[in-house]
Amino acid sequence: VVTGASRGIGAACAAALAAAGARVALLARSADDLQRQAAAIGGDAIAIRCDVGDPGAVAAAVRELHDRLGAAAPDILVNNAGYFAIAPMEQTSLDAFARTLGVNLTAPFLFAHALVPGMKARGRGHVVTIGSIADHVAFPGNTAYAASKYGLRGLHEVLRVELRGTGVRATLVSPGPVDTDLWSPANLASRDNVPSRDRMLAPVAVADAVLYAVSQPAGVN
Repeated sequence: VVTGASRGIGAACAAALAAAGARVALLARSADDLQRQAAAIGGDAIAIRCDVGDPGAVAAAVRELHDRLGAAAPDILVNNAGYFAIAPMEQTSLDAFARTLGVNLTAPFLFAHALVPGMKARGRGHVVTIGSIADHVAFPGNTAYAASKYGLRGLHEVLRVELRGTGVRATLVSPGPVDTDLWSPANLASRDNVPSRDRMLAPVAVADAVLYAVSQPAGVN
């Protein structure tokens, strides 16, 4: 299961996992982009439209996952969907702050909360969290995003400790700037502390890290 799978890092992760033999369920808010990505992957990939910032939509997506994939939990959950906007603290509205935390922190919790118990019952599984350099380094204008990603790192660390000995693993991938459409709306890449997009990581580089983590032998933490 890959959230935010219609483009960018999520699309690259879904394609890499499918190429390695996984049956992939792609989740995203953009229905048309999602369907195109699932069709491009081909095989038995499935597309489920879901606004992860809406807890009701997450619950409905989990129900659809079980309906379409069977009652068993997925082997891999990639919590990737993200929301990103830059603004100084005093210019960050409560709505923007809440939206950022809802997508970047609450949604990963909800998916893990719903899917990890099944993994534990089967004695295997892997929860991959896509963090950011902003989960441990402070940047100006990152009030909401940093709060969400620092929180996400904390969520991962606690989950990793709680899962020890269950056969279920947890991995945090914290890339620097990645060349995705998140940078487009406000020309954010023109900021002094952000590299030009041609110098950013490619989404496939992050997907390669995810594939490496989930394909290691069971004894590798």
